[in-house]
Amino acid sequence: MNLLKAASTVSLLTLASRVTGLVREQIIAAAFGASAATDAFNVAFRIPNLFRRLFAEGAFSQAFVPLLAATRAREGDEVTRALIDAVATVLAWALLLSCVLGVAAAPILVWAMGSGLAQFDTAVALTRLMFPYIGFMSMVALAAGILNTWKRFAVPALTPVLLNLSVIAAAWWGGPWLAAAGIAPIHALAAGVMLGGLLQLAVQIPALARLGLLPRIGLVPSAIAAAWRHPGVARVLQQMAPALLGVSVAQISLLINTQIASHVAVGAVSWLTYADRLMEFPTALLGVALGVVLLPQLSAAQARQDDAAYSGMLDWGLRLVLLLALPCALALLLFPQGLVTVLFHRGAFRAEDVAMTVLALRGYGVGLLGLVAIKVLAPAFFARQDTRTPVKIAIGVLVATQLMNLAFVPWLGHAGLALSIGLAALVNAGLLLAGLLRRGVYRPLAGWAGFLARVLLANGVLGALLAWAATAIDWIALQTHEGRRAAAVAAVLAVVALLYFGVLALAGLRPRDLVRRA
Repeated sequence: MNLLKAASTVSLLTLASRVTGLVREQIIAAAFGASAATDAFNVAFRIPNLFRRLFAEGAFSQAFVPLLAATRAREGDEVTRALIDAVATVLAWALLLSCVLGVAAAPILVWAMGSGLAQFDTAVALTRLMFPYIGFMSMVALAAGILNTWKRFAVPALTPVLLNLSVIAAAWWGGPWLAAAGIAPIHALAAGVMLGGLLQLAVQIPALARLGLLPRIGLVPSAIAAAWRHPGVARVLQQMAPALLGVSVAQISLLINTQIASHVAVGAVSWLTYADRLMEFPTALLGVALGVVLLPQLSAAQARQDDAAYSGMLDWGLRLVLLLALPCALALLLFPQGLVTVLFHRGAFRAEDVAMTVLALRGYGVGLLGLVAIKVLAPAFFARQDTRTPVKIAIGVLVATQLMNLAFVPWLGHAGLALSIGLAALVNAGLLLAGLLRRGVYRPLAGWAGFLARVLLANGVLGALLAWAATAIDWIALQTHEGRRAAAVAAVLAVVALLYFGVLALAGLRPRDLVRRA
């Protein structure tokens, strides 16, 4: 399997997801701006997302995917199918209980995340509407882990588009319909989230069925008890415990930051959310795509005890991170106003909102390289079924993040929260890399000095052009000429991209240098 081709496939499909996600945020920004209502929705949406990251893409995937890949490599497909059935049964019943408890505890959850919200009761109602989303998405994570292990990357990468389209439809048509009925239109967004979760789960079913891997979920007590007794379930739970702690640390940091933002100013939660959506664009296209492709391949190499392949794939991933994430970070730092205005500056989203979102985006941009690198470095530990080391690092990073908040928030407000996250990501990535090097499981291949010199040269040229474009055009004044502004941003990004890769080519970097086969 060509890893670059697989990662490119996932990245292109993720691009469709992120483009529709940005359109989703554009429509929400235009319809609702950065208001008390959007603060309430963003906090309410973060609650099921927090649990989703704990139990779906987070601890569960980190524990399940390496075990699934290792079981298939060592024991074959039949034993692996039995593992899938047992894990699916336990997961489904645990999710049902969690959703019931989450709906009942909505006021406590909202208070814990955003006690300073101006529309607290609205956030509670929206949380109750959206909490079952975690059930859909956790089962989607199970299906994605299976499909990725069988090298079927397309469906899991594309399904988030369905959530975005559902929320777009809800904001566009559902919001005005509810307003006409005398209901707060922000509730339409919650209905769109639930519909999107259901659709994402629905499209996984035929993909699994074609492979003969559709899980058989036990419905009677004897089948549930048998699933609990399966040794693979015990192994997943054993690996989930430290992984859950590690992911919990990151989510606790998010919870604390959201709580602080809810007290900073009305709109602060929304400014951070809009900046986060822009920051997640390169994070998903690069980091998530690489992590999705590398985790099962690293796990299989570890199961075969092929140390050279393991280290080589990790080296390849880190080179791509530096090559592609560094110019994206420069764009967030040097050209944020152009990006924010072309995406959000319309309707209820004012010039002040642009300025506040730009400040947050620069804070995130400081740590973008670290945020993307973590998506490659953390799976290197998970593939070795070592979830404890990332946990220890994450706990230290959580403490460092909050210490930085104490210093930055009184000085920079909501932007200080973003800056703390960015700097903490760099620390996290550095400690993960140091751990891999110290253990000797990652041995950098020859040629890093020349590669680094070429990348830095190209980024120097790219950064100079971005800095000029940021000040040469009044992006705020172009609000009345949206077509011209969009064309100008597109032209700047296209020129700097061509210039960047042109300088790399002149410096001697060739596409074949980045191709690697698993």
